[in-house]
Order: sequence, then structure tokens, then C-alpha cells
Amino acid sequence: MADYYELLGVGRDVDADSLKKAYRRLARQYHPDVNKDPAAEDRFKEIGRAYEVLSDPQARARYDQFGEAGLGGGGGMPDMGDMGGFADLFETFFSGFGGAGGGAAGGARRRGPRQGDDLRLDLTISFSEAVFGSEKDVQIRHLETCSTCSGSGAKAGSGPTNCGTCGGAGQVRRATRTPFGNFTQVAPCPTCEGSGQVIADPCSACGGQGLQQVRKKLRINIPAGVDSGTRLRVGQEGNAGQRGGPAGDLYVFLTVQAHPHLRRDGVTVLSEVSLNYLQAILGDTIEVETVDGQEPLEIPPGTQPGAVITLQGKGIPRLGNPVARGNHQFTIKVQLPTKLNGEERQLLEQLAGHHTSKGQRHHHKSGLFGGLFG
Repeated sequence: MADYYELLGVGRDVDADSLKKAYRRLARQYHPDVNKDPAAEDRFKEIGRAYEVLSDPQARARYDQFGEAGLGGGGGMPDMGDMGGFADLFETFFSGFGGAGGGAAGGARRRGPRQGDDLRLDLTISFSEAVFGSEKDVQIRHLETCSTCSGSGAKAGSGPTNCGTCGGAGQVRRATRTPFGNFTQVAPCPTCEGSGQVIADPCSACGGQGLQQVRKKLRINIPAGVDSGTRLRVGQEGNAGQRGGPAGDLYVFLTVQAHPHLRRDGVTVLSEVSLNYLQAILGDTIEVETVDGQEPLEIPPGTQPGAVITLQGKGIPRLGNPVARGNHQFTIKVQLPTKLNGEERQLLEQLAGHHTSKGQRHHHKSGLFGGLFG
């Protein structure tokens, strides 16, 4: 589907009044009763959907940030805060079958406070920041209560008034006579959209919506031990609620950059260390890279290729308990020389001969160095 702003022929900074004028002009142009083009009905539905989203400040904010993916329908289970739309749809479907009671309850819900939407922020941090924690300054765009009208949507000195169409009830009734009897259909008032009130003189700053989209700087506290996929919740930093409702939350999803030499498995750090064959045979103390910097590592004599040596407590802090840390495991790789000078070869042959003379009974050992590594 095309971009909603392009469908309505408006810019992304369009105000509420201009948006409504653009929608009404296109609706008249493509209404199926007026336009007999077979494609007009689909076009009419598209611009209706576009206006439905862009005329709702919270839906518009989600669309601006995430596109159509932010409007639901992505396959996941919605939060309970999103159930209001489903309930309204249910009510619209079944309000014609009898109930003033159901319609009244729906009207009361729409007139009451409405919680703001949650927002998502994707944040990339370094390997070190994930291990030890940090503070990051970020900028977000979210809806806040309009500072000019304090959320009322009305111009200073004025206020909402009861809707003249529904008399403040938020709903209208229509009696329909059918062969099966008389039915009363209850539906949200089309003038006030079920709120029971209208704003005759809307606030110029927010277009009567009571909310404004603003850019805000936040400091995010990242605890030690987080990993890619960790979700942090920042309370009350989502979109502001309507009609005095509480604000939603901001959820920060973390991605951790890879380290050039170290890998992570839960709270364990993994890496490789290369030794020459003399270090492996005789043992040594070497400097190795850890998350804490350079640390000494003891290489026991006779260390075999593929052996794993562990440094206790030099791994990742446990999330929520940074005092407890995992370990760092080093996998040993042994490098063998490809060329030997005469003196080196003579010494190795003497060593091989010494071991061969000690193990002459082991005839199954073959070659000059058969007894050296037995």
C-alpha cells in the first residue's frame, strides 16, 4: 500500500485541519456513488484508512516511527492496552441488536481516560558496555500533553461543549422497521466520534487533539551483563495518554556489537590462545586479553593442543547480580615450526634419541620421535 501521506496528497507535517480538508476533497472525488470507475471504491477505502490513522495522534506517531508495521497485524499478541480498538469494532458490529446498555458502556469508555501507547527504541552498544553496564544518551520522538491547552484540545479561554448531535451521550440511535419487527441501532455519534463533546474553537498548537509530538533527550541506564535481545523498560516515556490517561512506556531493545577476539556464551567468555611447542612442553606464564584487560595465564607443562584453561571470575556479570561473574575459558592452540636451523634440529634429535632409548620395548611406536610423545 502507498504511503498514507502520499495517498492524501499532504506533507508529513500537515496539521489536523488541512488533513481533514484533504480527506474530504478526495472522499468526494472517489466516493462510489459519484465516481463510477471500478477502481474508485478501492481508492475510497485506501484514503479512508489513511485518514483514520493520520487523524489519530497516537496512531500517527506509531505510523511515523514504524510504518504500517506499527499499526498492528504483525502476527504477535497485542498488549491489553491495544484492546480498546477491538472492543470498539465488536461494539460497532453488534450494537444494532438490541442494546442501549452495551452502547452506553462503550460511550463511557471512549469518554474516559485512555492510556498512551508504548514505544520501542532499538539501541546498539559495545561489547564492553554490555559487560560492565553504562549510561547512554538517546533522543526519542513521542507524544506529550499539549503545553498550550494542557491537553484539553481547546483554545485558551474556551473549552469542550456538549455535542449538539447526540446531546452529550456520545451515541445516536436509529429505529429500523423490518418484517421481523422494530430494531433500534445504537452507534457512536459521527459528529463527536463517541466522546459526547466537541471543540468549537480548537487549540492552534495541537489542532484540537490535546497532544503534540516532541523530541526528547533521555539517559538510559544499561545494567551490567545485558546481551543482544535484552529489553529494558523506561516507565512513562511512551506516548502521553488522552483525556488525563497515563502515559505508555518506552521499551529499549539492545543489540551488542561483536568483539574482535572474545566470544560470549551466557556468562562465559571464550577465546583462543596460541603457544609455541616449547611453551606447551615446558609450561609458561603469558599475558592474555580479558574483559578486564591484560591478565597473567599459567600454562602447565605438557599442555596439549585443544586443552581448555579457565580463569575464574573473569567472565560476564550475571544480570541483576553483578557481583557474581562467569569464567573466561581459553582454548589452546600449539604452533609448530615449519623450519629449523641446524642447532635446533640437533637438540631436538638428541631429545628424541633420549626418549627413544628409554622406550625401546615399545616397538609399536614408529619413527624417530615415536617415544617422545607417547
